[in-house]
Amino acid sequence: MSGATAPFELLPGADDSPVLLHVPHSARRIPPAAREGILLDDPALARELDHITDAHTAELAELAAEAATVTPWRFVNRLSRLVVDPERFPDEREEMAAVGMGAVYTRTTHRRPLRPDDTDPRPLLGRYFHPYARAMTAAVADRLAATGRAVVIDVHSYPTARLPYELHGDGPRPPICLGTDPVHTPPELLASAREAFAGFGGTEVDSPFSGSYVPLEFHGRQPRVTALMVEIRRDTYMTEPGGAAGPGLNRLASSLATLVEAVS
Repeated sequence: MSGATAPFELLPGADDSPVLLHVPHSARRIPPAAREGILLDDPALARELDHITDAHTAELAELAAEAATVTPWRFVNRLSRLVVDPERFPDEREEMAAVGMGAVYTRTTHRRPLRPDDTDPRPLLGRYFHPYARAMTAAVADRLAATGRAVVIDVHSYPTARLPYELHGDGPRPPICLGTDPVHTPPELLASAREAFAGFGGTEVDSPFSGSYVPLEFHGRQPRVTALMVEIRRDTYMTEPGGAAGPGLNRLASSLATLVEAVS
């Protein structure tokens, strides 16, 4: 899908690029149909969006794509993760459901009610989650068919201070957190990321967030799909929460472009 009002967008890169920059949490838009059932008034919802949104990450991916010699493809969510979170499991496998933040959130970042606890997630999953998953699967399949491999780089950010919803926030909160998958993150991909972001004062692996996004059709089945999550601490590039981007954004874009080139 494309266009300003589409729920997600695939932005083409070079025909010979295996890289897909995935930006799932950068948007704040909530369509009126998805706003129904949300318990927060407008000011409270705006505050929640400040905390939950990975602000400016779509711009970061765009700047990196422009800077890279071989232009990567980009898959960008144009809706807030308060509509659906496309990176959660839609069923009982989802650990975050324990704090009301499965594929359809019922709690906020501060564990306050967002939707009623008995909300039926199926309408939102059917309208938004499953079409997104199918489109992302098709995008990865296209890179496999075109280049023989696919490299999914998940672009995220996270707050400097731990928020109450975080289940595993006790560990280090480095400038750059690199989330890995035991099957789909090869050592050379992780090493390239460490080198690309070396100038930011330190990286950690899987702290405070772990894992990386691979469409379920390929997860654990297709080793030619590799993946890495790049989590950027927000104070490195923006005013928290929900504020403007600063000069750090351009530095990060340069490093992300370096990573893209290293794995292209």
